Amino acid sequence: MGSFFSRVATWLNQHDIDVRKINFNGGDWLYHRHLNATDYRGALGDFSPFLENFISTERIDGIVCFGDCRHYHVVAKQVAAMLGIPFFVFEEGYVRPDYITLECSGVNVHSMLPKSTDFYRSLPEIDVAKPKPAHPSFFRAAWAAMTYYAAGRLLGARYPSYRHHKKFSIRYEARAWGRSWVRKHVNRWRDKPVFDTLLREFDGKYYAVALQVYNDSQVTNHSSYDDVRDFIREVVASFAANADPDQHLVFKHHPMDRGQRDYRRLLTSLSEKHGVTGRVHYLHDIHLPTLLRHSRGVVTINSTVGLSALYHNKPLMVMGRALYNLPGLTFQGELEQFWSAQMRVDKVLWRRFRAYVITQTQLNGAFHGRDFHSLMHGTQKVVQTQLSTPLITLPLGRGY
Repeated sequence: MGSFFSRVATWLNQHDIDVRKINFNGGDWLYHRHLNATDYRGALGDFSPFLENFISTERIDGIVCFGDCRHYHVVAKQVAAMLGIPFFVFEEGYVRPDYITLECSGVNVHSMLPKSTDFYRSLPEIDVAKPKPAHPSFFRAAWAAMTYYAAGRLLGARYPSYRHHKKFSIRYEARAWGRSWVRKHVNRWRDKPVFDTLLREFDGKYYAVALQVYNDSQVTNHSSYDDVRDFIREVVASFAANADPDQHLVFKHHPMDRGQRDYRRLLTSLSEKHGVTGRVHYLHDIHLPTLLRHSRGVVTINSTVGLSALYHNKPLMVMGRALYNLPGLTFQGELEQFWSAQMRVDKVLWRRFRAYVITQTQLNGAFHGRDFHSLMHGTQKVVQTQLSTPLITLPLGRGY
C-alpha cells in the first residue's frame, strides 16, 4: 500500500528498464495511475493463464511483488518458476529496525538462504556497517492504508472478482486505527509500573513471549497454529506445568495488532485456570530491547523478534517455521524442556549468520521512509549479488 512500487518503477525506467503493472483493485489503480498498467478483473482461478499470456505478450523478464503468500503472488511465483524468469520479493526487514528485505524466489521460510550451520560456520568474519536511520513515518503508512482501502471500496465494481488476503474494508481499518490510538495511550501508563517492577524485582527471572499480528502470513502460512490464541494457550499451559515457581512469563503484544486484538481477558482466564496468577504479565508499548536484554529466554512462533533475541544472546524457542531456526542458534528440543534448559547461543555462528543475511538480503531503508534513492542503490547491489549480474546492465531492454 502506498507509493513505494510506483517509485521503484520510476527508478527502473530511469535505468532503461521498462515496467508493466498489474492492478487488482482500486487501491492499486490509485497509487499507480501514471504507470503502464493493466487491470486484472477476472477470477483468481483464471489468473495463471492470464499471467502466462501477459508475460509472453509484453516480453516480461521478471516479476516483482511484496510478500510471496498473497493469493495472486502464489500464482505468480508458480508461473515465474514454470517460465524460468526471476521472481523478486520485497518484505519487511528480517533485521529490525532500518532494513527491508529483498530476495529472489521467496522470503521467510521460502528463502533461498542456506539452511546449513556448517555453511555459516565456514564463512569469514566480516564487519557490517551500522545502518543509517530509515525514519519510517507512521502517518505516511496510516495515510497510505486509509486511502488504499478507500479507493478499493469506491472502485469495487471495477474489480468484481478481487480477493484480498485480509479484510478489505475502509470502515474496519478506520475502527482499528482508532482503537490503536486509544489503546496506545491507555497502555502507556498501565504498562510502565508493571515493566519497572519486572526489571527491578525479576531481572533474569522471566521469559518474554513475542506475539505477532493475528493474520500475519508468518502465522497463517508458516506455522501449525490456526490462531495466535492457540499459541498463547499452549505457552501458558507449558509454562505452568514445567517452569520453576519463581519464574515469570511476559507476553509482548505486537504494535501493529494493537487495534485488532487484545488478549488481556484470555491471559487472565488462562492464568487462573493453570494456577499462575501473578506470574503472567501482558505488556504493549514498552522498549523491546530492554525487555529482551533482562529476560531469561524468549519464545516466539517465528517473529523477527527472534533475531533480536539472538542479538541479545538469549535462549530462543521457535514454535513455527523460521529461517533462523538452526542448531546452535535456537533451542532444538520441545517447549516443555525449554523452561529448564541451559542453552547458549553460538556467538560466532550468530555473527556470521547475521552478517550473511544482511549483506545478501537486507536493504537499508523503510517502505514509508525518507531516503528512497539510497534504498534503491542498495537494491541494485542485492540484486547483483543474488543474480550475479548487475540489474541495470541486464540484457533485457524489455520489462519488469
